[in-house]
Amino acid sequence: MKIKLPDNVKMILDRLHEAGFEAYAVGGCVRDSILGRVPGDWDITTNALPQDTKKLFKRTIDTGIEHGTVTIMVGKEGYEVTTYRIDGKYEDSRHPSEVTFTKNLTEDMKRRDLTINAMAYNEEEGIIDRFGGMEDIKKGLIRCVGNPKERFSEDALRIMRAVRFAAQLNYSIENETQEAISELAHTLKNISAERIQTELVKLLLSDHPERLLTAYELGITKVILPEFDRCMETPQNNPHHMYSVGEHIMKSVQNVRADRILRLTMLMHDMGKSATISIDDDGITHFKGHADAGVSIAKDIFRRLKFDRDTMDRTCNLIKYHDDRFPATPRNVRRAMNRIGDDFPLFIEVRYADTLAQSELYREEKLKLIDDTYNIYKEILAKKEPINIKDLAVNGKDLIEVGVSQGKAIGAVLKAMLEDVLDNPEHNSKDYLLEPERLKSFLEGSE
Repeated sequence: MKIKLPDNVKMILDRLHEAGFEAYAVGGCVRDSILGRVPGDWDITTNALPQDTKKLFKRTIDTGIEHGTVTIMVGKEGYEVTTYRIDGKYEDSRHPSEVTFTKNLTEDMKRRDLTINAMAYNEEEGIIDRFGGMEDIKKGLIRCVGNPKERFSEDALRIMRAVRFAAQLNYSIENETQEAISELAHTLKNISAERIQTELVKLLLSDHPERLLTAYELGITKVILPEFDRCMETPQNNPHHMYSVGEHIMKSVQNVRADRILRLTMLMHDMGKSATISIDDDGITHFKGHADAGVSIAKDIFRRLKFDRDTMDRTCNLIKYHDDRFPATPRNVRRAMNRIGDDFPLFIEVRYADTLAQSELYREEKLKLIDDTYNIYKEILAKKEPINIKDLAVNGKDLIEVGVSQGKAIGAVLKAMLEDVLDNPEHNSKDYLLEPERLKSFLEGSE
């Protein structure tokens, strides 16, 4: 099989070859090329020592020179070139105690995680596949290179990578690899929150986010996301539902498009149910206050996994309002737009995904309500009706000019004005809002 190498990659390989060194494109770029995907980046492996590589190229960065990695800069693009190496003993489920450079490509490939990531390529020799990566691609199989317990003991994050690749490629996990994951899942506690977060998000954004259930079955979520395990153990004996809370969550994640905020929202939107479950005299389960409880749980998860503040705030806002239901009238939709904010369109998608993951009881009516709400939302946008204080026909300066004292009074009056125009958008004019008697009522109402 011939792989089309980018010009810069070909140039780097050619220069190393001309200097008498072996060099190959390696890892994910080879895998993706075989699968017909466009690689995100191109890594290169060589028997040249880092100092040899640096002599051959004008602009290099010592990215991880102690581990044999030098980044070659070509214009604004960087390409990592790593010397063949053998890793020493891993003492922290992450870093080798020592690294030994080698001249043998096979020895270097032995330390890689999965067979599909342990292939190399150059134009002279074609694909170098010494561990059955091509065969595993044909079989749709995730399998470790060599002994899976050894591979996972070297870097516990490989446990999550195996499940993530299964989700991205829709592959099965080979039995021995699966058994090793189950046995060593607890070692994920040694991995940094940031690395766990990255793999979790990649899994959620894959074409098969339901593979999180595989992570649950193998004991991974028990370590990295115990809140999900509790949801899997929380029943929903309610006519509006037909799955456990956890199963409902996974169905809703599948029902929403692969957007970071949306998928995280659907993952966490009902996590508050495990903390708020009650059962009435008829055996029906209820979850009063689960949205607010879910916000608290989600914040704990976001902080624990070191997510950025914007992701946390937007997702928690959608979790807070995900269960909001209201008649589809312009007044109600305007108020919901004001309450929910700029992510109101995502709220619509959340409601849709949530509904499709419930039982079929009143499903058509529920979906029609969501559609009607969205259509009114679009009409409100088209008419440019006021939703926020910044949309008012007057501002703080206007109020000062008519004698309203500065400070809290101005904000309170503007808020009172907004309450009026949310219900009656035709009132949004300077003449109406600043009419003396009306302004007086706004002042009194704001006290």
